[in-house]
Amino acid sequence: MTTATSAAPTISTSTPAPASKEAFTIEYSDDDLLVVNKPCDLLTVPGRGPHNQDCLINRLLYTYPNARIVHRLDYATSGLVIIPLSYEAQKSLSKQFQQRSTAKQYSAMVDGIVSEDSGHIDLPLICDWPNRPMQMVDFKQGKTAQTDFTVLNRDSNLNVTRVELKPITGRSHQLRVHMLALGHPILGDRFYATGNALTASPRLLLHAETITFDHPTSGDRITVTVSPSF
Repeated sequence: MTTATSAAPTISTSTPAPASKEAFTIEYSDDDLLVVNKPCDLLTVPGRGPHNQDCLINRLLYTYPNARIVHRLDYATSGLVIIPLSYEAQKSLSKQFQQRSTAKQYSAMVDGIVSEDSGHIDLPLICDWPNRPMQMVDFKQGKTAQTDFTVLNRDSNLNVTRVELKPITGRSHQLRVHMLALGHPILGDRFYATGNALTASPRLLLHAETITFDHPTSGDRITVTVSPSF
């Protein structure tokens, strides 16, 4: 088991980019649901204010008026989102997420050379309230948060590592804070990265690459994968 603590990160004061103009792509579809590849820098659901209404679900509703939300990705994270197309599908998938019977796998590029080939991160998280929506490690009041990681490759010339991340729990910003706590912030992370780790990429290099779930009607185990663009 790998555990770690870290100093409080410095918040980037740069103005967030507007919603991405990149189009979503549909990677799987049937009468019950879609699996959509969300671009980075796009909200999954509307935020507060008129300037935060451009989001994945609102874009989908133009073509799929019955589209619903059952889980989310961070604004800055790209990758796969399941979109139910009926109440029954939403109810089934929501239960699967609650029972952790779904499985998700992410690809990320992190700062520095990760020494261990794989590991298990068990660090409880809590909202860093004065700096919300940022999260932080808190062993006294934090909620259980666990992530498995595997190194895919290391680039000593660029001083970066590509990792596969498998969240066991689904806390807000979990993967970002866990990698920061190990001393390897995800490249381009406007909340948690500083210095070279922040400027190394104009976007957060975190992508929800694979999602596995039980089909709400057939019961078949479905796996959808889409590779990251980085």
